[in-house]
Order: sequence, then C-alpha cells, then structure tokens
Amino acid sequence: MKIAATYSKDDGSVFQHFGRTEWFKIYTIEDGKATGSEVVSAAETGGHSALAPFLAEKGVDVLICGGLGGGARMALSSVGITVLPGVVGSADEAAAAFAENRLEYNENATCHHHDGEEGHSCHHHGEEGHHCCH
Repeated sequence: MKIAATYSKDDGSVFQHFGRTEWFKIYTIEDGKATGSEVVSAAETGGHSALAPFLAEKGVDVLICGGLGGGARMALSSVGITVLPGVVGSADEAAAAFAENRLEYNENATCHHHDGEEGHSCHHHGEEGHHCCH
C-alpha cells in the first residue's frame, strides 16, 4: 500500500494546505510498518486541479493532509484515494501511526478560499490552537 502526506521540506511536517502543497512524501506500508519513502515535487503538476491525478499516477491509496476543500475531496475520491485530513505534526510520525492503525485525524478539517489569501479561513473542529495555511 502507498500513502502520501502533504509535506513541508522546511521541518518535515504535514503541510497544512493540500491545494498549495509543493511536496508530497510518499510512503510504502507493509506489515504494519513504513518500509520506504520518497519526497516528490508537485511543482510540475500544473496546479491545484492536477494533484489528485498526480497522486493516483504515483499509486497512492491514502492521503494524509491538513486542510482541503470539497473540490479536492471529490477529485481525490474520484481517483480512489482515501483522505485523512486534519493531521498535524511530523509526516514521518503520521505515516508510522497510520501503519500501526493509530493515526488520529479530523474528518471535518476543511479549507475554504474567498478571493485569494485575504479571505481565507480554515476550520479544524475540536482542535484548539490549530493553525492552517499561510
């Protein structure tokens, strides 16, 4: 099985905005462990709408991310990728937790954009102090 996490190369954390992620870390999961990983650039995908097909082409079954909008959820679902949103912290730790069936995520985590960054708001219900996006 392959899982991907939106990835911040700055600190190795789960990047909190699916549509603006520049990197994904893709993990191979076997027998309850992450047995390998690679960091891939999403810069050449052509943008927001091309991310779901890009991940599908990489063989990804599950996406771990921060927030994402309804359109992204639908696009990922349409290519057979299960979404586990609302994850914060280390991408490597999240992948290990997923492999061990103990990943905590928030199914209701979303991001909405209105006229660019100025009107941006992210909603992570029940996660006090959580910050999303820029």
